[in-house]
Amino acid sequence: MGPPGAGKTTIGRIVGQKLDCPVIDIDDNVLETTWNMSVSEKLQDVGNEQFLEEEGKALLKFSASGSVISLTGSNPMHAAGMQHVKKNGIVVYLDVPTTVIMSRLKSMKVDRIVGLSPGISLKDILQFRKQFYKRWYDIRVLCGGDVAAEVVAEKVLDAVKRYQNSELETFISTRSSRSGRSTEKDSHKYFSDVVTEGLAPDGGLFVPERGLPKFTAGEWQSLIEATYIERAQVILESCIHPSDIPASKLAEIIGTAYGENFTCSKIAPVRHLAGNQFLLELFHGPTASFKDFALQMVPHIFAYCIPRSCNYLVLVATSGDTGSAVLDGFSRLHDTDKQRIAVMNFFPEDGVSPIQKSQMIGCQKENAWSVGVKSDFDFCQTAIKQIFTNSDYTGFLTVEYGTALAAANSINWARLLPQVVYHASAYLDLVHQDIIPFGSPVDVCIPTGNFGNILAALYAKMMGIPIRKCICASNENNVLTDFIRTGVYDLRGRKLIPTFSPAVDILKSSNLERYLHLITNEDGQLVTQLYNQLENQGHFQLQKDLLEKLQQDLVAGWCSEEDCLAAIHSVYSTTGYILDTHTAVAKVVADRLQDRTCPIIISSTAHYSKFAPAILRALRIAEINQNPLSQLHLLSSYSPLPPVHWGLLETLKKKGNEDHQVCAADMGMLMSHIETLIQNHFMKVF
Repeated sequence: MGPPGAGKTTIGRIVGQKLDCPVIDIDDNVLETTWNMSVSEKLQDVGNEQFLEEEGKALLKFSASGSVISLTGSNPMHAAGMQHVKKNGIVVYLDVPTTVIMSRLKSMKVDRIVGLSPGISLKDILQFRKQFYKRWYDIRVLCGGDVAAEVVAEKVLDAVKRYQNSELETFISTRSSRSGRSTEKDSHKYFSDVVTEGLAPDGGLFVPERGLPKFTAGEWQSLIEATYIERAQVILESCIHPSDIPASKLAEIIGTAYGENFTCSKIAPVRHLAGNQFLLELFHGPTASFKDFALQMVPHIFAYCIPRSCNYLVLVATSGDTGSAVLDGFSRLHDTDKQRIAVMNFFPEDGVSPIQKSQMIGCQKENAWSVGVKSDFDFCQTAIKQIFTNSDYTGFLTVEYGTALAAANSINWARLLPQVVYHASAYLDLVHQDIIPFGSPVDVCIPTGNFGNILAALYAKMMGIPIRKCICASNENNVLTDFIRTGVYDLRGRKLIPTFSPAVDILKSSNLERYLHLITNEDGQLVTQLYNQLENQGHFQLQKDLLEKLQQDLVAGWCSEEDCLAAIHSVYSTTGYILDTHTAVAKVVADRLQDRTCPIIISSTAHYSKFAPAILRALRIAEINQNPLSQLHLLSSYSPLPPVHWGLLETLKKKGNEDHQVCAADMGMLMSHIETLIQNHFMKVF
């Protein structure tokens, strides 16, 4: 299936030859023999609407097995006909860029297709038809402009093989030994399993056993003209097996996540800042941080993947932005899903900005609650990991309350995948804007705490995006900077320092474990050894060869509080643009470490509105009072770029939901809060 000029007939014949089975061309072998006239004559004779109807009827009467069938370009526009086809076979969509199709049709001297009429261009028709192709396919095959038909045919066969064999895409723990994997066939984990379970039973993190798929340059180039949603669909389809989430359901989830919930139609726009620096704006979601990209999707993925026979309590620890994003995302589920899925968010009571706290409290809903913990983020994150690996406690919750626990932090694999999309999309946008030709390298600079965002950029690089260096930007909690420079991860004597950029106030970076698993060639025993040493002795050191491998991907720097505020003031003075505190950290580090031989994309991970007191201080504006809403109104009066975030304003204006639970830094207290929530929510529902 595909548009006219996609090569359906030619590729169908090659696939048929390779499979040694009959090839049926709907145009030649069905329509023309049924009508006793050519397709073009029929179209001219009956007109567009009648042609589609008669073509669909012919498809409904057609049946075949053990064959390769080349549909017409307009078959997918007849719903009943396509339902008949889909029941009896696997539908493969040859996805060819519209510009390529138009060029091919011109060279083929095709001047008439279904729908073409005065005032409607060929491009408009091709764009219109895409919605029908996307509705029906089981498998998508990306086809660039200069790819030989034989190559596309091989891609079709590979895609069908993947579709029919989900066992090719299993997950392992970062701490599993190679020797144990071959004996664990019965305990294979698939995408839907790791979404549900979050953390591996041995305390490690799940990663795909065969790694991520690699796109060819031509496949990436076919996405240059695509929208963000289209890019997300293609990339995520390649990473999520259709037996876990079919393409049609994935499209529905992506459309729900990004269709109306983001204030910018480009979803993740790239803005030129100055010189060779570009900002990737990741704050246009409903809670104003990059966490929305995953957490507008993950709740719907989670609801689809979990079994219906059990209730689920999603636990999350946040250093600031994750909490409100999780609460908002899960509160948007359908009512029936809210009855069986609830969220509990733990955050450091005195370790987030006032607006972040107001936002988390304001985002509480009937199935979503926040608990302030009298400690720091590292305690919250470690506590959740310990709860997940406490089989006695999790077993008790399942038996006593019929409730299982799940994770929504970036330890959950489903949190990482949507972040890969925006790093790839940012590069494609620079190509689309003629800043660089495809293939030219870029650097990326990312404010980094838990290592998830920068790991997603590294994954995008592995999938074929030409990222040269990933620059890890830390604040005064610069354990990652020291580690990347020396290979020594040392927490001894370190205390967490509260800063203006709380989302990176982290000392134990969870997702670093996934990266170490990658560069050690999946040596789970070594990863286990390193993390046991970190847990027991407070430090570990990489071997020299591993450090050299790491430094091929990563460079690192850190930024003081003074330099952070100075960067905000400097950028606003010269451009009128306000950076948030985390983006300012990245800007300072990028200025120091870039060599200016290629563009650098700085991840702008949050909207400055979340950190109004620090921004007002940086801009040397006196605060009126400590009320967060008043602070935002004051900032708005300066007509800044970008404008104050509407979602934050709306959340802060709401009355009610102003109370939240606060507990001591005690595991017993946290578990007590969990039990109370389960009793109050799930027991009431049922």
